[in-house]
This record gives sequence, structure tokens and C-alpha cells, in this order.
Amino acid sequence: MKKYFKYIALILIGTVISCREEVQKPKVSYGASNKVSITKTDTTQIEIADLPIQMEGTNYLIHPVGDLRVFERGSKARFGSSSVNDVSFTISNLGEYEITGYLQNLKFQKVDSDSIRPLSDKPVLILTATFLKTVADKTHNNVMVYTLTDSDTNKDGKIDTSDIKTLYLSDISGENFTKVSADLQELVDWSLIESKNRLYFRTIEDTNQNGQFDKNDVLHYNYIDLASKKWEVKSYKPI
Repeated sequence: MKKYFKYIALILIGTVISCREEVQKPKVSYGASNKVSITKTDTTQIEIADLPIQMEGTNYLIHPVGDLRVFERGSKARFGSSSVNDVSFTISNLGEYEITGYLQNLKFQKVDSDSIRPLSDKPVLILTATFLKTVADKTHNNVMVYTLTDSDTNKDGKIDTSDIKTLYLSDISGENFTKVSADLQELVDWSLIESKNRLYFRTIEDTNQNGQFDKNDVLHYNYIDLASKKWEVKSYKPI
């Protein structure tokens, strides 16, 4: 009986250790290059798009694009009408002026045109896309804000949520897609101050280069004046 409990204890300890190792997986792997390299193509992934979304007060449609996984049972793939009961074909969620999900791209279409253009021509994983409606009403600048990952910072051969999260802006047309957070800095959060038409955001820099973002690293505080046509990142020091 004592040996039985001993084995159970060892199994539990091993599980805890493996969980800690998973949590402590570095977000940054420092090397000669940060170039994205996809090591293996997942043939079970199928690219699909949700039905288009039109933000209130705009004349553009937004098509969310992402990967649908169709899992196989034995040697047969779950295709056909029966798969509708097993797979959700919705890849995004719509809140108030915000699209969320794990999206490979967004595509934009003017309402009076059949032409559709992608937001990015490079691999990205888009987590949120937010239309700043109050800024548009006051300044007539139709700005979209994105949180996403844009590079394989941990060098595991894929772009996913284990990589650094960054901040981007674009026009409502998807044009002027611009990175506003610094390279190799993790986005902590962002906030819109409507009275000043400013987008405030914080990032953290891995100053000790241990691959993690922790209390020993440095926070950076920034804002952008969205009333201006030029998106200039300005730093400030609240502490």
C-alpha cells in the first residue's frame, strides 16, 4: 500500500513539473534571425470565411478569414452533411464594434465594389479587431485597432498565442496597416481616452533576455493622437 501511494505521489509530482515547464515556455528565443519558418503544413486545416460584417457608419464590409479543423475518425474524414452536427463553421465573434477570434486574416470590400483586399500579405494571427466608433464620429478618422501576433518569436515553427502579442492600426478600408508597438515588446493592454482622442497602450520589454516577461523587465508607456492623420507613437512617464 505504501508503494502504491509512493507511485501516485511520483506521478503527481511529474504532472506538476510538466505543467510548470509548459507555463514557463519562452515567448522569445534569441538568435540570428526572427524570420518566421513554418516547419510543417497541417493538411487537416481548411481556410474558410465568416459572413461579412459592416461596422455602423462605414461603407466597408469586413470578411473574417480563419482555419477550420476537420478531424478524422479512423480512416474517414468527417465531411458531408453529418459534419454540420460535429463542427462549428463560425470562426469569429462579434461584439460592439469588435471582432474576436483566432483569425488568419481580414479582408475588406467597399460596399459598391466586388473587389476584396486582404489586411495583411504576411502570416499573422489576429485576436481582436476593434473599430473606434467614437473617434470616427468626432474626427471623421475611421480607425481600426488590432491585437495580433506577427512573427514566430519563440522559434517553434508557427505563429500562435505563444508568441509576442503586438498592436496594429489601419484605416476602415484595411489600408495603412501599421505596427505601432515596438518589435520584441509584448503588448500588455490598450485603452481609448475619448475626451482626448488618444489611444494609450503599455508594452513590456524583456530587458534581461531570459525569454519571459516578468517583474524584472521594463514597462513602456505610450499614446497616439488619433485626431491626427499621422499615427505618431509618443512615450510618457507616469511613474
